[in-house]
Amino acid sequence: MGTAQARFATMNAPAPTIAFSDDQAQAHDSIAAALRGIGVDLDNDTLTPAADGMGRVMAVVGKAGSGKTLLLAELVRALQAAGVDIISGDWEGRRRKDRRTAAVLAPTNKAASVLRNRGVPATTIHRILYTPVYDPEYEKVAEWLAGQGDRPVIDALTDIAMDRAKQVYEATTSVPAALASAGLRGSDFITGWKRREDPLDIGLIDESSMLDDRQFDDLREIFPFLVLFGDPAQLAPVNQSGQMVFDKVTGPDRLDLARIHRQEAGNPILDLAHALGDPDLSFAQFERMIHDAAARDPRIEIAARVDADLMARSPVLVWRNATRIRLITAFRAAHGAPDDALIPGEPLICDGIELPLKHRKKRIDLEARGLIKGAPVIYLGPGARPGFSRLHVLGAESPRFSAASIVKIEKPDEEEPFIPYAARMGAAFLHGAAVTIHKAQGSQWNAVQVFAPDLYAAAQAGRVEAGQALWKRLAYVAITRAEEKLIWVTRYALARPKEALGIEDLPNPTTALILEGPEET
Repeated sequence: MGTAQARFATMNAPAPTIAFSDDQAQAHDSIAAALRGIGVDLDNDTLTPAADGMGRVMAVVGKAGSGKTLLLAELVRALQAAGVDIISGDWEGRRRKDRRTAAVLAPTNKAASVLRNRGVPATTIHRILYTPVYDPEYEKVAEWLAGQGDRPVIDALTDIAMDRAKQVYEATTSVPAALASAGLRGSDFITGWKRREDPLDIGLIDESSMLDDRQFDDLREIFPFLVLFGDPAQLAPVNQSGQMVFDKVTGPDRLDLARIHRQEAGNPILDLAHALGDPDLSFAQFERMIHDAAARDPRIEIAARVDADLMARSPVLVWRNATRIRLITAFRAAHGAPDDALIPGEPLICDGIELPLKHRKKRIDLEARGLIKGAPVIYLGPGARPGFSRLHVLGAESPRFSAASIVKIEKPDEEEPFIPYAARMGAAFLHGAAVTIHKAQGSQWNAVQVFAPDLYAAAQAGRVEAGQALWKRLAYVAITRAEEKLIWVTRYALARPKEALGIEDLPNPTTALILEGPEET
C-alpha cells in the first residue's frame, strides 16, 4: 500500500476504511511531494514559512466517477491536519508570518455547495477575489469568536447575543452567520469589499473546466500553488474553442484518473456517461442504451412529458434557447402565473449585475454574497421598495436577501423579453424552470430531466467540439448533473403540475443574513 493509501486508510477512525485506487494514490503522492517543496509536509504534519519562488500549477483530470472529489476531500483534511488555515472568504483574521493558507474554490455557488454538502469547506472564486472590510468594533468580535482576542464589550450586543454568536460560530465556524444570529445585518458589520491584495498559498479549484482564461489569470495572481480538478469530457467555456485551462498543464504536473469508481450495485448514470466515450456510438444506439437501462434500474426513467413540479427546483436541461423559452412559457401557464408579475416559488437564473461603474462597491457586495451570473435563485416575493425582490440564492451560505431586480421573461417568437417589473439598475434575472446544458455545468440535482429532442437535433446538426461530437458532450454534461435519478424526456409535452408553487420547502435558517442590494439613484 502506497503512502497516500496507508495515510487515508488510517485517518478518521473508526470510520470505515477507504483505500485509494492506484491512480488516486499516485496523484495524492505527487501533490504531497510538490507541497513539501513549498514547506507543507502532509506526511509529517509540519509547516515551514513560505519562500518566494516560481508559481506552479498541477491538474487532476478525470471523468465523472473517477474519484476527483474524494481525492480533493482527503487533501483538504490532510492540509488541515498539518495546520494549514482553510480560508473561507468570510473573515480571515490576523496575518502571521508563519501562517500557511489554502482555499477550496468553485466557479459557482451551486458547485461550491455540492462540495460543502460532502464535507469540503468550499467557497466561490468571487469570495476569494474580494474580501470583506469589517467595522473595527465588530472586527474585535470576529477576533474573539476565532480565538484571537479577548471577549469585547459592544454596546449594540447584549451578553445573551454574544453568547449566542459564540455558540453559532462553534457550530459553523462562520463569522457572518454568528453575527447574524446576534441580530445583525451584513451592512452592520461589513462596511465594504476590496480586491484581495495579499496572496494566499494553495488553491484547490473544483469544476475547473468552467474556468475561462481571465479567471485563471486572476487565480494565478493570488495562489503561487494551484491544483485544478476537472473533467475533460465536459463543455469548455464559450469563446475558448473547446479548450479548458487544464489543457495547458502537461508532463508530470498533469495527473489523470482513469479508473471509474462505481457504487457497489453499479451506477447506471455513470455507465451511460462513459459509454459516450465510444467514438462509433450513434445517437440511436445511445438512446437504446437508455431504454435498456430504464427497464432494469429505477434510477433511469423514460418520460413522455416534462414534469412541471420538478421544474420548480430542478430545471429541464436543453440545448436550444427556443426550446428553453417554450418550456418556461408552458411552465408559467401551467402554474397560472400572470404576465405582469412573478409568484413566490418561481425559479430564476441570475443573468448578471447591471450597475454603472460608480456602483462597483455594490456590485462586489452582491457578487461576493452569491448573486453572480448563472446563480440559481428562488423568488420569494416583492421587496419593501419598488423594483426590489426578496430572493433565496440556492447553494449560497447566507441565501436570503433583498436586491434591486430586473426580471426578464422571454416569450416565444419575440425578440425582446417581457419585463413584468424592474429597477432602473440592479441584478438581472432570466426564468430558471429550464436552462441550457452549458449553464447547468457545475450544478447537480437529485433528479434531472434531460430533453432528448434537443440532443437529437444536436446529433443531426453534426457539429464537433474539440474532436468529439457536440451531442455527446452535451449528453455527458446533462446526464452527469443527476445525482440519483435521470429522466429522459422524449416528447414536446408538459405534464400538469400536481402542486402549487410555494417557498415552504426552502431552508430558512435563523442565521440567514438579510441584506439589501443596490438602491436606485
